[in-house]
Amino acid sequence: MSETGEKTVLAIDPGHAKCGLVVAKRNGLGKVELLWRRVAKSEELMDLVREAADECPFSMVIVGSGTKSADVVKALREWLPSVGILVVDERDTSIQARERYWVHNPRRGWRRLLPSTMQVPPEPVDDFVALILAERVLVG
Repeated sequence: MSETGEKTVLAIDPGHAKCGLVVAKRNGLGKVELLWRRVAKSEELMDLVREAADECPFSMVIVGSGTKSADVVKALREWLPSVGILVVDERDTSIQARERYWVHNPRRGWRRLLPSTMQVPPEPVDDFVALILAERVLVG
């Protein structure tokens, strides 16, 4: 962590079929900034970790505690032996990620008429789950 309080992390929401990844940082004001995000097939995970490391160096990896987390942690420890890995509880992140999706992608047309809690986003939200995991560590 730098003297200004900045800390950059890679957060991963692992799953059977797909994974969500984000690189986020806590800036000097204590706010979380999203720097990079992706959703990809699970078999592409380590390629995306390498891409994230090249584009936005990070000092810690956060992994959601759900599906496939043990396998992901094992692979990360082999590839990034000197980086700290923290496994974080994923409770309620899927619901929160749906709401966060609509913040980043404002509803238009008929979608504005229904509450966001009654709508399913038209694309995967695994990257927003990863962002929420990062926020749980960086803010909380």
